[in-house]
Amino acid sequence: MERFDNLPEMDLMRSEKMGSVQLIMPVESAQRAVLYLGDLGLLQFQDLNADKSPFQRTFVNQVKRCGEMSRKLRFFKDQIHKAGLMSSARPPLQLDLDLQELEVLLAEHEHELIEMNNNSEKLRQTYNEMLELKMVLQKAVGFLVSSNGHSAAEETELDDRVYSNGDYADSDYADTASLLEQEMRPGPSNQSGLRFISGIISKAKVLNFERMLFRATRGNMLFNQAPTDEQIVDPVSTEMVEKIVFVVFFSGEQARTKILKICEAFGANSYPVPEDTTKQRQLMREVLSRLSELEVTLDAGIRHRNNALSSIESQLPKWTNMVRREKAVYDTLNMLNFDVTKKCLVGEGWCPIFAKPQIQEALQRATFDSNSQVGIIFHAMDVVESPPTHFRTNRFTSAFQEIVDAYGVAIYQEANPAVYAIVTFPFLFAVMFGDWGHGICLLMGALFLIARESKLGSQKLGSFMEMLFGGRYVLLLMSLFSIYCGLIYNEFFSVPFHIFGLSAYKCRDTTCSDATSIGLVKVRDAYPFGVDPSWRGSRSELPFLNSLKMKMSILLGVTQMNLGIILGYFNARFFRSSLDIWYQFVPQMIFLNSLFGYLSLLIIIKWCTGSQADLYHVMIYMFLSPFEDLALVAVPWMLFPKPFILKKHHSEDTV
Repeated sequence: MERFDNLPEMDLMRSEKMGSVQLIMPVESAQRAVLYLGDLGLLQFQDLNADKSPFQRTFVNQVKRCGEMSRKLRFFKDQIHKAGLMSSARPPLQLDLDLQELEVLLAEHEHELIEMNNNSEKLRQTYNEMLELKMVLQKAVGFLVSSNGHSAAEETELDDRVYSNGDYADSDYADTASLLEQEMRPGPSNQSGLRFISGIISKAKVLNFERMLFRATRGNMLFNQAPTDEQIVDPVSTEMVEKIVFVVFFSGEQARTKILKICEAFGANSYPVPEDTTKQRQLMREVLSRLSELEVTLDAGIRHRNNALSSIESQLPKWTNMVRREKAVYDTLNMLNFDVTKKCLVGEGWCPIFAKPQIQEALQRATFDSNSQVGIIFHAMDVVESPPTHFRTNRFTSAFQEIVDAYGVAIYQEANPAVYAIVTFPFLFAVMFGDWGHGICLLMGALFLIARESKLGSQKLGSFMEMLFGGRYVLLLMSLFSIYCGLIYNEFFSVPFHIFGLSAYKCRDTTCSDATSIGLVKVRDAYPFGVDPSWRGSRSELPFLNSLKMKMSILLGVTQMNLGIILGYFNARFFRSSLDIWYQFVPQMIFLNSLFGYLSLLIIIKWCTGSQADLYHVMIYMFLSPFEDLALVAVPWMLFPKPFILKKHHSEDTV
């Protein structure tokens, strides 16, 4: 390739002139230079270390650090989402941090959140266990009283007054350990007599659990159960489940061991319940007191955690953007060659010719801001490879360019299809949309996005809203064309109106009011603009409108395809490729227009003359007699010569 100063001038319809450049940057200013060039977005670096793995590159440690910080930021985002915190309305505090300070700050926040989560999880598990113990005490007492031959009403008087009374401590109780601690502490078990194990299990497992107990003890047990009044959180799975309180009466240490193992296998939580009524009441008081304390502690922990997450949430977008920028900078620096002897980085890339002064200015600013004593060298290179394609866009044309690039990017110096898509894309949409009522709604939405452009552009939007905002000017043109086509179709939310005057038709009988049964006759000149509203509801509505829209679609489609072929001709002419002109453009034009171009001409003639000829039969007979059609000659002309000629040229070049 020639030096970019000697390249031919480009017009606005084609990509920008590109030049290959080389940068020699001192280490102390390289990072800031790449950052400024990234903000400029007009220089594309080439990977000079393609033969190295990511772990063999110079700045691999910095990339790992940025990746670790990104992981911590994702952790913060997940925690904020789980806490259900909304985005703060207040503007974030602008704290000036460098990467090292941010790394330390993120590590501190992560350690604090992990510690708070662990403490909260332990407290929550303890709270759930206390809640289950409360359920067991409330339900199991009746089984114990019945087993001792006492009346439940006489021996288990655990009313709300006793439960809620906090003044229950006496001098004997104050000098001993709480009954809750005594019951939870393992101790020697009674080796003889009838004993029991009480606990709680998921409702879905209770049937199999009872069967397993019966088989393991050979029927030497008594199983009692009662459902809990409400769903409770399982301490292990932390899910809301329906549970059953159970009490198993048995005899012998061997049976006790088996029952405990079965409880562990089924995930049943066993809790001690004293047989003495006084101890039951005392234990219930202690459980209720402990639950109250845990609730206060949990609420305080949640408030403290939410406050910490709120402070992080206000800074999260800024931190995320900073880490992404730094990681992108180091990824780019890993594409450069590191000269150890000269302590500099050498990079090569492509840039548009018009951007050369802007790039040099950014490099000078990077040298000044980094306090480097040596400037950055920027000069052009001579290369033979094809440059990348760059189209200069603005906020109006960028969305159309992205739509075209989604299908394929034009090669260097090819005509830009996005210029034509600015008109053809919204117009073809409007041909299908075609309702000026819906078009007005779409126009109002587009105008709202454009009016709030400066405010919405600085906010973080969701994926759907970001897509709508990016295509606001596409929506604007789509709405305007839709209003135009809707006026032609005379459809306002699928309802016709006499906008441009009276209809050209009226009922055949002057006394009739139903055109669908009587028919229409023409009484005045044609409707001045668009479809006559009297067609709606008539017997001929469906064949007339379908024929109109179908034929118009054929004309627009053939025009669109001809436009693409003609653009191919101008590309071939620009590159001075006679091969593409004679063996691609010419046969394609012959094939398309000898079939569908001829059909389009017949449609126009039929509209102008009012002929009743059936065009379906014309096309059918054309394909039934292909040897009489010129299109058959164009097929081998288009498919075979060009590949063989290219193969011949390639063979000559290799020799």
